[in-house]
Amino acid sequence: MNPQRTTRRFRSNLRIERDNAALYERLAELAKNPRLAQAYRRIAANEQSNAAFWEGRLRELGVAVSPSHPGARVRVLAWFAQRFGTEFVMPTVVRLEHADDVEDQAGYRDHFLDTPAPLQRGRHRAESGNTLRAAVLGANDGLVSNVSLVMGMAGAASGDRAVLLAGLAGLVAGACSMALGEWLSVNSSREFYQAQIATRAERLAVSPEDGEQRIASLYRDKGLQAEAADALAKELAATPRAALDTLVREDLGVDPGELGGSAYRAAASSFCLFAAGAFFPVAPYLFWGGTTALVASICSTSAALALVGIGTSLFTGRSMRFSIARQLSITVVAASITYVVGHLLGVVLAG
Repeated sequence: MNPQRTTRRFRSNLRIERDNAALYERLAELAKNPRLAQAYRRIAANEQSNAAFWEGRLRELGVAVSPSHPGARVRVLAWFAQRFGTEFVMPTVVRLEHADDVEDQAGYRDHFLDTPAPLQRGRHRAESGNTLRAAVLGANDGLVSNVSLVMGMAGAASGDRAVLLAGLAGLVAGACSMALGEWLSVNSSREFYQAQIATRAERLAVSPEDGEQRIASLYRDKGLQAEAADALAKELAATPRAALDTLVREDLGVDPGELGGSAYRAAASSFCLFAAGAFFPVAPYLFWGGTTALVASICSTSAALALVGIGTSLFTGRSMRFSIARQLSITVVAASITYVVGHLLGVVLAG
């Protein structure tokens, strides 16, 4: 094995675990619920133990270990948690840990298996919804699509008024399309789950013993002893509503009271987020024209793409510089293609 590659990987693992520990410590300080704060502290202690493991591995290789300094992602997520609450960032934190995914690295799996099972489950519990992720991706869709449209019109030399009108039309049309698509998606999801719940309710009414056996099987799979699982299932089955609620939550993984949330709220959110991103490329044409407006559009779009790249790095686990560079590169390619196509079409149509 290449020693330099091993050292880089171990250093990366150490950085990840230190960042996780610092983040959970901060979340514990910010959590208003004492039980939640205690859970965060337990996770932070576990992450510190993991960091100590990697420090030991590095020292075995004769590598000096530098002091811990929380990364930019930790500071940004802590800022969001302080202003919007810890629940706002938790889905992003969970995705960040899965993206980092150091569990398969050499030597770590044995160490991880020493961690108590309840704490392992606590660290990697999947949570529904991700407001931050949805906001970043929604704004990114509007930004990339509308800058491509604006560059295409600019390439065709259509005139400032035509570029402005096309940009505003693209903003409204795209935002409406996104809102309608989100509304249909949420409604379709709700209808699917409602049908599944109705089927389970009917089966539970016809054969309550089957429901009881299914519940007992679910809790045995979770680690309960057979006798305890059977007793709990019997108690739940005595109340059909509780039995149905348990089956829906465990089998479908949804809250029967929510079923994906409000379709109208999701549609309004998608409209606003797409429109916010799409506004950056077209905004300069409201104040300037010609080359000044084009350059200003490129600058405002680049600034917005940098913000999107920073936001993306929060839930992908990649470095902010990499995320910003990737975001800019992809958008430059898309905008360049539409600019060239627009220019060629403008020449052809001009005759």
